[in-house]
Amino acid sequence: MVTLVFQYRHTVKMINKSVSGSSASNQAAVPEQGETLPPAVETITTAPGDTGAPGDHGDPEIIKSPSDPKEYRYIELSNGLRALLISDLSSAGTGSEDEEGEEVEEVEEAEEETEDSDEGDIQELEDQDEEPGLKRKRSEKQVRRGECSKHNADNYFSKTGSLQALRSLCVCCCTRVQAAAALCIGVGSFSDPDDLPGLAHFLEHMVFMGSEKYPAENDFDAFLKKHGGSNNAATDCERTVFQFDVQRKYFREALHRWAQFFICPLMLEDAMDREVEAVDSEFQMARPSDFHRKEMLFGSLSKAGHPMGKFFWGSAQTLKHEPKERQIDTYQRLQDFWRRHYSAHYMTLAVQSRETLDTLEEWVRQIFIEVPNNGEPRPDFSHLQEPFDTPAFNKLYRVVPVRKVHAVTISWAVAPQGKHYRVKPLHYISWLVGHEGAGSILSLLRKRCWALALCGGNSKTGFEENTTYSIFSISITLTDGGFQNFFQVIHLVFQYLKMLQTLGPQERIYEEIQQIGDYEFQYQEQTDPIEFVENICENMQLFPKMDLLTGDQLMFEFDSQVIGSVLDLLTPQRANLLLLSPDNQGRCLLRERWFGTCFSCDDIPEKWSQRWAGNLELHPDFHLPDENRFIATDFALKESDCPDTEFPVRIVKNERGALWFKKDNTFKIPKAYIWFHLVSPLIQTSPESLVLFDLFINILAHNLAEPAYEANVAQLEYKLVAGEHGVVIRLRGFNHKLPLLLQLIVDHLAGFSSEPDVFAMFSEQLKKAYFNILIKHDRLGRDVRLQILEPKRWSGLQKYQVLINGLTNDNLMTFAADLKVELYAEGLVQGNFTSEESKEFLQYFTEKLQFQPLSAEVPVSFLVAKLPQKPLLCKVKSLNRGDANSEITVFYQSGLKRLREHALMELMVVSVQPPPAVHRHKAASPKPRDRRTNKNGCFNCVSLYLHDLHGRFI
Repeated sequence: MVTLVFQYRHTVKMINKSVSGSSASNQAAVPEQGETLPPAVETITTAPGDTGAPGDHGDPEIIKSPSDPKEYRYIELSNGLRALLISDLSSAGTGSEDEEGEEVEEVEEAEEETEDSDEGDIQELEDQDEEPGLKRKRSEKQVRRGECSKHNADNYFSKTGSLQALRSLCVCCCTRVQAAAALCIGVGSFSDPDDLPGLAHFLEHMVFMGSEKYPAENDFDAFLKKHGGSNNAATDCERTVFQFDVQRKYFREALHRWAQFFICPLMLEDAMDREVEAVDSEFQMARPSDFHRKEMLFGSLSKAGHPMGKFFWGSAQTLKHEPKERQIDTYQRLQDFWRRHYSAHYMTLAVQSRETLDTLEEWVRQIFIEVPNNGEPRPDFSHLQEPFDTPAFNKLYRVVPVRKVHAVTISWAVAPQGKHYRVKPLHYISWLVGHEGAGSILSLLRKRCWALALCGGNSKTGFEENTTYSIFSISITLTDGGFQNFFQVIHLVFQYLKMLQTLGPQERIYEEIQQIGDYEFQYQEQTDPIEFVENICENMQLFPKMDLLTGDQLMFEFDSQVIGSVLDLLTPQRANLLLLSPDNQGRCLLRERWFGTCFSCDDIPEKWSQRWAGNLELHPDFHLPDENRFIATDFALKESDCPDTEFPVRIVKNERGALWFKKDNTFKIPKAYIWFHLVSPLIQTSPESLVLFDLFINILAHNLAEPAYEANVAQLEYKLVAGEHGVVIRLRGFNHKLPLLLQLIVDHLAGFSSEPDVFAMFSEQLKKAYFNILIKHDRLGRDVRLQILEPKRWSGLQKYQVLINGLTNDNLMTFAADLKVELYAEGLVQGNFTSEESKEFLQYFTEKLQFQPLSAEVPVSFLVAKLPQKPLLCKVKSLNRGDANSEITVFYQSGLKRLREHALMELMVVSVQPPPAVHRHKAASPKPRDRRTNKNGCFNCVSLYLHDLHGRFI
């Protein structure tokens, strides 16, 4: 069965600043008539001043993981551009170029398409606005609704495979097929002129609008689309990054085309209006984001004249209308900005491909030597220290958020910490502050039912880490009770910090963090080339050559003085408080200029400021973490006890469950993946059952949070998923202690309990989570569309109404008991385990849960209605009056198809998709297409149009 879904998103202007992907056109790009590319192979002529490692071997000064098969070489061109060459020949010879194909991206989508909506996941919903770079100190226990459930006990894995296997296959294929390059320029939005806010971001857009050698605007995007590639760019405070990937055999030509944007971009004046609208559209898409609103408000607290107070996004107002009124020539200023700041000696380049290092060096020298060097010193803002040493800081800011959420953020501005990357003092402090085990801040807050989650640290984005300051922040998602007692919540944070300051930096804890990081680095898995080179080219701006691969990952040396000096700055007198809550509505009379955020600014109440000014008492419930029992110490590879197979094979099948198994004999690392699906007939019986199931999973995760947190910090990941027809449990990490974690989860599942106050807390939070989903136009549209297509599916509105009507803790405990009466346990074990060990995992489920076999087979796919053979139109008003964005979904249906027809229809989808001419500020993943099948193999033909609140199509 095949489904084609096309989605188009519109704002008042155009597009989203956070969408990643290429801006592809259907127009094929070819060199101009008579033009030829530089020769593919020729003798290297080293210009004076060029440096590089001789011979076709890696640079021994660059420290890499023992499990990393790639070779590296660092070179510097005579124009000042520095490059890291990455040769990945580990998989050479595994297949011909013809075998590589152009469909790797579809493999990557496969995992996404096995997951449905996440309406039952409270915390993931609350995290949606969170900066991706912020390291949340919590295990991967966030729960999500909608694990793929196209289940048949006999052939489930033969149809869908393991999610982890798909991920591994995707990374393996991408590493083999794709080549990638990324270039970082040491200039960003800090360099925006005061009278043209957003110019750096605008230039990032404009350089892609053709070059002198390839003048067509979408030339490069069309070339990448034709050859299975993608590209993107991002503007940060002090850096701008461009990256692309493409099939290996087209890499050299793509590299040449891409380099022209930095050598001779056209930036035609008649393209400016279109790209101004694109920039403005990204800003409009960001406006409903509470994360971006907080960021903009925080930046406005800096000293006058500091670049943090600038409007980095840019808009039609700042780049078009106001310059026109002031008679500013934006086009000329754009050209001047490019000549001043896009200089070779500000640039760092990383390229990765299955070529020899000598070949890569030839290409880079031939192509990038043409990038101009203006000889000007690079922009330097390091003299602008202590930007938040102002009367506007150390206040209480109340903010009205877009979402229904209570949250408090406590922030400190300290000196730039980049020079201390070998010690990483902020990481050490965040590890303790964000700990969730016994004796931690979150442990105590959870016991009082005041908080759902806590994250602390520094996101390493330019906004929080630059040459003028570093931010350390603690953000806490509050319950209603926590909001009512938010000053007590803040007081507990200050008490915990006081304990850390009193005890001082602990070498034992530092070494534990260091040990975990070392193990993970030693056995690290290969990543997607485009992500890898993007990270490395930024590292080249920050770290010396030897630490290019390790500088952002490893803890090198314990230094109590460096850590202690930062820790001593985290006092109440230096903290800024920001409180988000819908209950602030009516008391926030100030409005932030750009995002329109309503806020108020107040002094800290005297009662609390005096209490915090004194000698804070230590709280008796706080203590440092104990030694971690989940840290692996046995990394031996196990001997296989069964024949090697290409795919997982079923080794157990009985009336209570089935188990698939595959021993890892390919990657040969001491890690494993465990996946179990406990299918129940109870979940889809009513909306009430679905809501109770969501509550069950959330409270189960809550109960596990403290005892399982040590496993998380030991790099053992687990996730509980509220599947559409059962509980899904996923674990991965070093195999030595993985069984210990599995037993802990099963024990809590068997002995599930819920207290009335915890139930009340999660009921209220789940109600907010459902509401926050429904106010998002894309999620509301999807919910309505599935209601049309799948009549037996319960809607988000129906679930929301269940919570409005009310449930009790007794209802939940009855549901939990009934849930475990009849189950079917289906599992997959893959990695460094034997088949006999794997059988014990399934046996532990059946013995501990004591469930009965299913009395009837559970249909775990929804029947889809066959609609009339005519177009249908559904218009839906967004529930969020403040969101100007709209979305269109066009849904096509067909009959039963063979595999070849599936592939052809997928190809058609790719070919007809319009080029999303967007760049990004921070990466976001594109949404997967939905596939819905009915019993008879028919497909629905539904067009879903989302309009603005006035019913207009924009």
